[in-house]
Amino acid sequence: MIALGLAFAAVAALVHCFIFYLESIAWTSPRSRAAFGTTEETAEITRPLAFNQGFYNLFLAIAVFVGLALVGPQRAVGATLVLVGVGSMLAAALVLALSDRTKLRAAAVQGSAPVLAVLFLGIGLAV
Repeated sequence: MIALGLAFAAVAALVHCFIFYLESIAWTSPRSRAAFGTTEETAEITRPLAFNQGFYNLFLAIAVFVGLALVGPQRAVGATLVLVGVGSMLAAALVLALSDRTKLRAAAVQGSAPVLAVLFLGIGLAV
């Protein structure tokens, strides 16, 4: 169960690295605008906000990656970092889903791997 949870945590971190790319690097590109449903004008206006938000996603991913690296030699520290990272990702997905029903698909993309990571890690660490 722990290995499965860690695999889902890695997927979650990779997804959040991609979200970082879309928000902080490619925000005004047609692909990012389509993914986030923004117009060219709105993308330009919100560029500084998206840039900042993208880094939040990157930092969550980094916490998970560091946790994954430490879970072997320092199980408690590694598992804690992974759970804090994926737990925050899951919480952000829930906020997105509850605050804007038109963003349910995005919330599912953002939160599916984290919820599975939390579930499997929780079970694996409890037994």
